[in-house]
Amino acid sequence: GGYGIARITTILPTAPQTTLLPLIALALWGSIMANIICLRQTDLKSLIAYSSVGHMALVILALLTKTPWGLTGAMVMMIAHGLTSSMTFCLANTAYERSNTRTLIIATGMQLTLPLLATWWLLANLANMALPPSINIIGELSIMSTLFYWSPTTIIPLTINTLLTATYSLYMLIATQRGKPNTTMYMYPAHTREHLLLALHMMPLVLLIINPTLITGP
Repeated sequence: GGYGIARITTILPTAPQTTLLPLIALALWGSIMANIICLRQTDLKSLIAYSSVGHMALVILALLTKTPWGLTGAMVMMIAHGLTSSMTFCLANTAYERSNTRTLIIATGMQLTLPLLATWWLLANLANMALPPSINIIGELSIMSTLFYWSPTTIIPLTINTLLTATYSLYMLIATQRGKPNTTMYMYPAHTREHLLLALHMMPLVLLIINPTLITGP
């Protein structure tokens, strides 16, 4: 989808700013609404899915500016969020296999029974929040800088969007890891294949942190 939008924006190089203004305003509003929906979710996988909607709205915003910096930020965001969201879905599946539920108020207290998986949960949520030095923050800062240059007014909804992203990420982490464990769940230990799968998500993210020019260019 992001690739298709990137291709479409290249065939409209002469579109005036007033033409793109409604689309950018709609994308900003959609991103904020998706993040608010995340705060109201009780289903773990629905929460992760709606978080992707909010992040992809930022990709649309960057591409609509039709600037090289916006294109770079959109590419970084797509790759970083693709790895982060996939890793979070994998963690959600590990929780579902043990609890047989996706409801956040039931699948709680997993930190006490699965401490190593709790570490993966922490890393995934920190990356989703775009906490430094993750590659996600490079994408978000590039997009925010591009939009601020396009229109300084956009910094207000972008700030709200960032705060909401951090809020629902912490909400997801605390809801699943903290609290009293559900005694009806059979919390068998994590398998090696699960740790390998999560490591294969984290390794590219760490590699891009070390050398972000792999996607940003020299």
